[in-house]
Amino acid sequence: MQENAPEVVGFYDEPTGSVQYVVIDNATKRCAIIDPVLDFDPVAARTGTVHADAIAAFIRTRELQVEWILDTHPHADHFSAARYLQSLFDAPRAIGSQITAVQALWKEIYNFGADFPTDGRQWDRLFDDGDRFTIGSLAGQVMFSPGHTLASITYVVGDAAFIHDTLFMPDFGTARADFPGADARTLYHSIEAILALPDETRLFTGHDYCPNGRAPRWMATVAEQKQDNPHLQNMNEQRFVAMREERDADLPLPERMLAALQINTQGGALPPAESNGQRYLKIPLDQF
Repeated sequence: MQENAPEVVGFYDEPTGSVQYVVIDNATKRCAIIDPVLDFDPVAARTGTVHADAIAAFIRTRELQVEWILDTHPHADHFSAARYLQSLFDAPRAIGSQITAVQALWKEIYNFGADFPTDGRQWDRLFDDGDRFTIGSLAGQVMFSPGHTLASITYVVGDAAFIHDTLFMPDFGTARADFPGADARTLYHSIEAILALPDETRLFTGHDYCPNGRAPRWMATVAEQKQDNPHLQNMNEQRFVAMREERDADLPLPERMLAALQINTQGGALPPAESNGQRYLKIPLDQF
């Protein structure tokens, strides 16, 4: 393995097609967790920690020390398990600084009270574009990558980039840009910036939806994306925006979206228990 190449282990969440990552510096046995999933059954409204516990078991088996718990953006298809994993490993949680704009947007949609803070204080660190961090001896950098959401960022660690919902695997294309605050034109420029990374850079996606029934995959190089992703062939900004808007017009909302965003805009915190000891979700009716 190259000196600047972290070991990357992916954990696939089949119900949501989400990929969670442990990024490892084997020289120091330090690691970061990226985009962990808290289990949620939308029919029974039941939460669980099966997937997060699998990550925790792996980290303990490998005797790793967690330095960061990172989210690339406020997810619309799953609850973040960042707070739960922080309770196990006492590592700081971080997200992009534009989360404050997402909080302000969804505060209005959910009609959260005036006491709901929209300054990002629910996280330990808010990253700006260009910020640097370390995982053991590995250097990491933050790229602002909006378009899918206002707050989407990419984490570049050595020869690996964690690109969340911008590009999918080459046989599936690119991410939707129709959520509140999303924009296809902005997404196009974020993808251009990611593809400007060296061709050998490993791009790790936030999801895989296994087209044609193939097994889950979540890594392709910049060169492979350029060559094989049909959404990138002969594209300019105008054609990309037209393609993306046409496709997005027919996409249903993720089934967990209205539940997930009220959790993930609060750093993954579940609602407080009410007087009967029960937690409740708040769902806006007829909004979408």
